Amino acid sequence: MPTPDFILELRRYVGTRPLPLVGVTAVIERNGEVLLGRRSDNGRLTPITGIVDPGEEPADAACREAEEEAGVVVRAVRLAFVHQIPRITYDNGDQSDYLDLTFRCEWLSGSPRPVDGEMTDVGWYPLTAVETILDEDMAERVRRALDDGPAVFRQAP
Repeated sequence: MPTPDFILELRRYVGTRPLPLVGVTAVIERNGEVLLGRRSDNGRLTPITGIVDPGEEPADAACREAEEEAGVVVRAVRLAFVHQIPRITYDNGDQSDYLDLTFRCEWLSGSPRPVDGEMTDVGWYPLTAVETILDEDMAERVRRALDDGPAVFRQAP
């Protein structure tokens, strides 16, 4: 899915200056596997991610993104991790500061497939492979989502 309309509208006023946005990561687990997709913009393997729309509940955003990007229906079962992602500067100069909310999600139905063009490939990967196939940030999101502890956050020292 292209950049959400509300962000395009904001960009008309702020140009490329940093926008504070809320993002979600949906860590979807099923039978010892995790759903991952290869991003079309940078080729990296990641869980499902996306931006929370204005007025949208973050857990609903995680479920919506799973259906829009990977064609699967999920249920968010736990907020697992809250952290600030370092500022991103896109090729066009736009800057964004994302507060990421990582949810553990339960797969309900659907066969994973790239739906909206954000992913070139989507599939189930063994949990045992996460540490070797994901970058450290994404691996941490998966680890924290699959941990049965309480929701956690990162705090500066």
